[in-house]
Amino acid sequence: MGRILSIDYGKKRCGIAVTDPLKIIPGGLATVDTSALMAFLDDYLRRETVERIVVGEPRQNNGEPSENYARVKSWAGQFRKLHPDIPLEFYDERFTSVLAHRAMLDGGLKKKARQNKSLVDEISATIILQDYMNSSLNS
Repeated sequence: MGRILSIDYGKKRCGIAVTDPLKIIPGGLATVDTSALMAFLDDYLRRETVERIVVGEPRQNNGEPSENYARVKSWAGQFRKLHPDIPLEFYDERFTSVLAHRAMLDGGLKKKARQNKSLVDEISATIILQDYMNSSLNS
């Protein structure tokens, strides 16, 4: 059995989350510089079995592609060439940053911790993964 890994792909940083091997519980894994994402994943995929990768699909509130859309699609094409055996899916990431900030507030994190953009990215990736898992259960 393999894990499901999710990526909140950003221009500067990427939040990464992953499930446990039984694919029951998602959790934040790391935040890495976008320039180091492929190397990070190559290393992780050598150590862990990943069944599928879910990438947040950046869209505006009206459903149109956002400014980051082309970068995400380009990166996904490169990933697919290097790892054709691992399915890669896109999942709507609208509102994940807002939800991440809400989770931080609800969790009682102090203002300084809530300003940590790396933490926001990792929580966003976890929300993408949780939403993806919920939608898979309901389909």
